[in-house]
Amino acid sequence: MVRYVILALLPFLAIFFQSTLFSFYSIRGTIPDLVLMFVVFFALINGERRGTIYGFLCGLLEDLYMGRLIGLNALCKAIVGYSLGKMQGNVFKENMLVGVLGVLAGTIINSLVMLILIVLFSGAPAIENDFFVKVLFQCLYNLLLSVPVYFWFFNSSYNGVLKA
Repeated sequence: MVRYVILALLPFLAIFFQSTLFSFYSIRGTIPDLVLMFVVFFALINGERRGTIYGFLCGLLEDLYMGRLIGLNALCKAIVGYSLGKMQGNVFKENMLVGVLGVLAGTIINSLVMLILIVLFSGAPAIENDFFVKVLFQCLYNLLLSVPVYFWFFNSSYNGVLKA
C-alpha cells in the first residue's frame, strides 16, 4: 500500500520541484523533466505494460497541471514507458549506466514524439529554431540528475519502500 502512495506522490513532487526549484536553475530556459525520469525508471524495472500505464497517468497529471493540450504529455510519456519497458528483461538494471542511458533515450523519444504530434495536430509547418538546443540541454540536465535519482529509485524498488 505504501508503494502505491509513493508512486502516486512522485509525479506530484516532480511537478512541484520542476515548477519551483528548477525554474530558478534553468539552463537556457530548459528545466529537467523529473516526471519523465520516474516514468523511465519505473518502466525499466516493471516492464512495458506497467510502464505504459504509469507513463500515461503521470503525463496526464502533467497535462492537467499545465492546462493546455490535454493528452499530449500523457501520450508521449505512455510511448516512452512502453518503449523503455520493452527492454526490462534484456538489460542489467543494477548497472547505473542503464538508468542514465534510459533517461537519455526517454528524453529523446519524448521530445521527438511531442514534436511530431505538435506538428501534425497544430498545423504548425516548422519547429522553433532552438528546439534541438533545448532538447540537448534537457538531455544534459536529465542525465546529470538521473544518477542520484536512479540510485534511489532502484534501491527503493528492490530493497525499500517501492518494493513490490
